[in-house]
Amino acid sequence: MIIPAIDLINGQVVRLYQGDYGQKTAYSSSPQARFDDYVAQGAEQLHLVDLDGAKDAKARQLALITELLAVTQAPVQVGGGVRSEQDVADLLAAGANRVVVGSTAVKSPDLVASWMEKYGPERIVLALDVNIDAQGNRQIAVAGWQENSGVSLEVLIERFLPAGLKHVLCTDISRDGTLSGSNVELYRDLCSRYPSVAFQASGGIGGLADIEALKDTGVRGVILGRALLEGKFDVKQAIACWDE
Repeated sequence: MIIPAIDLINGQVVRLYQGDYGQKTAYSSSPQARFDDYVAQGAEQLHLVDLDGAKDAKARQLALITELLAVTQAPVQVGGGVRSEQDVADLLAAGANRVVVGSTAVKSPDLVASWMEKYGPERIVLALDVNIDAQGNRQIAVAGWQENSGVSLEVLIERFLPAGLKHVLCTDISRDGTLSGSNVELYRDLCSRYPSVAFQASGGIGGLADIEALKDTGVRGVILGRALLEGKFDVKQAIACWDE
């Protein structure tokens, strides 16, 4: 499935380069128009990141998110600084079909596992951002990629399997926002190792050939951000490529 994504700062559609708030590009002041366009082209699932909420939970754009989701004609998974059960409850009440949890899953796995048990694993997506070292070790980065957690990707996934883990959005940080292609081998390995998990590939997609390259990896979703915003191709073309 093709999953178009937008990142929001102060109601504006933006992109950060490599997660750096100092390297921000603003694309649009109308996230609604962007979502409506993606849905009109056939998108059946959308992804929204509240970058204000990611930086400061008190700055979460909850009113805007509620407004957006009320009129968007496709389900939207929402993330950005989800740190407490109240955050999960608020986003589900705002209309999110799934809540995306990042650093908290690494720092407080028992807490996040309890959310899966309470709300159902179908409603929680783990967003795991990985740094891959020269030896091929996959360490999860946290705090907007500023810190290496010292926790390996595989160890964390296995921690959540007993809680019914269903969705993992995995990003190779070195590829994100670069349009240089995604880490096909990473996804192929993860999907074969954990067949019960629906992986979403994120980061690096710059052309239709990059979507094509992911088709036989086993990933269930492909997150598209910057490539769509910069008109490298459109949602309709991406879906046609994925479905071929």
